[in-house]
Amino acid sequence: MADGKEPENGGVELGTPNAVPSTGTMSTRRLRSEDYNDYSSTDVTPEGSPPGGMNGFAHPESYQRFGETNGTTWYQTLIHLLKGNIGTGLLGLPLAVKNAGILLGPLSLLVMGVVAVHCMGILVKCAHHFCYRFQKQFVDYGGAVMYGLESTPSAWLRRHAIWGRHVVGLFLIITQLGFCCVYFVFLADNLKQVVSTANGTTNDCSLNRTVIMTPTMDSRLYMLSLLPFVVLLTFIQNLKVLSIFSLLANVAMLVSLIVIYQYIARDIPDASDLPLAAAWKTYPLFFGTAVFAFEGIGVVLPLENKMKNPRQFPVILYVGMTIVTVLYISLSVLGYLRFGENIQASITLNLPNCWLYQAVKLLFSFGIFFTYAVQFYVPAEIVIPPLVARVSERWGLLVNLLLRVALVSVTCVLAILIPRLDIVISLVGSISSSALALIFPPLLEIATYYTEGMHPLVIAKDVVISLFGFVGFAVGTYAALVELAAPVPAVVNATSAVVQ
Repeated sequence: MADGKEPENGGVELGTPNAVPSTGTMSTRRLRSEDYNDYSSTDVTPEGSPPGGMNGFAHPESYQRFGETNGTTWYQTLIHLLKGNIGTGLLGLPLAVKNAGILLGPLSLLVMGVVAVHCMGILVKCAHHFCYRFQKQFVDYGGAVMYGLESTPSAWLRRHAIWGRHVVGLFLIITQLGFCCVYFVFLADNLKQVVSTANGTTNDCSLNRTVIMTPTMDSRLYMLSLLPFVVLLTFIQNLKVLSIFSLLANVAMLVSLIVIYQYIARDIPDASDLPLAAAWKTYPLFFGTAVFAFEGIGVVLPLENKMKNPRQFPVILYVGMTIVTVLYISLSVLGYLRFGENIQASITLNLPNCWLYQAVKLLFSFGIFFTYAVQFYVPAEIVIPPLVARVSERWGLLVNLLLRVALVSVTCVLAILIPRLDIVISLVGSISSSALALIFPPLLEIATYYTEGMHPLVIAKDVVISLFGFVGFAVGTYAALVELAAPVPAVVNATSAVVQ
């Protein structure tokens, strides 16, 4: 997800040496933990022996792997891909369409989806290239960038190639902790609304009326109230236990989305007064939210590596991302059409004040709460182990837990400082997601293949995509900060927003 993804092992031993590589063929040697420590995916990391087959992004003579029976099927891979790209960013897309316009918004989402898939393909292709060159069974995102810098004609970049891995790791940390900040704000906003309208909640979901909201504590106090429970949740470090919570979270969010869809697809009012294109000053906010939603590039390499038959992965990638794009466009357009100018930062906040939809808010919040631990696992595994290694074994567990408390507290404090869900999503998307999804992949392709000869049109295409990502990064961040400095708009009552 961009949200709702979880790792499955995180740097455990993947196998043992098995064979000596032969000319023109990939070695069947498995990477041990010191060779591979992939945290680029919050959904999946390779487990057991990498599967076999040829990936369609690479030339047959340049990439080959030998599979085993414990890899994932095409269906399992598709489910993981969907889960890795669908999260809280989806619920903010109706507001994003409002910031772009009822025509410009969907068209921009379509373009964003096409570019995002293309960048995923670039990353996979470059990773395959380095797998073959260095006789490695798997290369993660950071490793691909590092090897790409080592392939450039610039001596300075080659000497500092290790910083490519560090920069990718930094942006992964920022992205994942940013997701965690979004979760705090989402939970607080939805819980506050449920509590404040509890006295007026009815059994009639078709009753359009304004509910007088009962005064309740500030949403930032809800965040502080949630902090101890989130801290205790992140103390769970066993991935098998986390996978159970992740399954519950996915079921809860799936049921919630089905109920939301059936509501917004009914009784859509006249949309003739909605602007086809919104003011340009709000478009950067759309960009940040959209790239936040599409930032699932970290899942593609681990997913492809785990398949029984990687030949199927290109088709799965295109089919999966087509489903994701259709889902994004349909929910965003229907949500904006249904609620118009009253659309809020999360579409759940616009649902009517009846027990069914209050339950939907709580159900989705339940899913997001447990997803926090899954998202938190990635930055925790990057930051904590090196620091724990510096202390004696006697103090290792205590330092580990204290660092977890500190990291969770940082995300809570940042959420309190920026308690606006739409702004947090746009900031995270503009600052980090744009770099991982749009800026790095095309530059990586140039670094990887420039010395081997590239067509000028390919270079121009990569430069345009990277510049697009960089402009979005700069303008989106600026617009989000400007919006943050502006006075907080009045909060629209959830039920009154439904009145059309």
